[in-house]
Amino acid sequence: MSWLFLITAGLLEIGWPLGLKYAQQDGCRLAGIAAAVLFMAGSGFLLFLAQKEIPMGTAYAAVSYTHLRA
Repeated sequence: MSWLFLITAGLLEIGWPLGLKYAQQDGCRLAGIAAAVLFMAGSGFLLFLAQKEIPMGTAYAAVSYTHLRA
């Protein structure tokens, strides 16, 4: 289950820069910032859950790699 949390955390990492990009458009600032914060919080929480069974270095490297590949 931890690997599923880890993969999902990596996918959520892709969402927060998109939310910040969306926040730059006129009339969408609050929605974009809210989306970015939700994606950051979700990714952090799932990374926290994954690190209960997966070593921290492995978990962080996997999430960072997923984020860089997108």
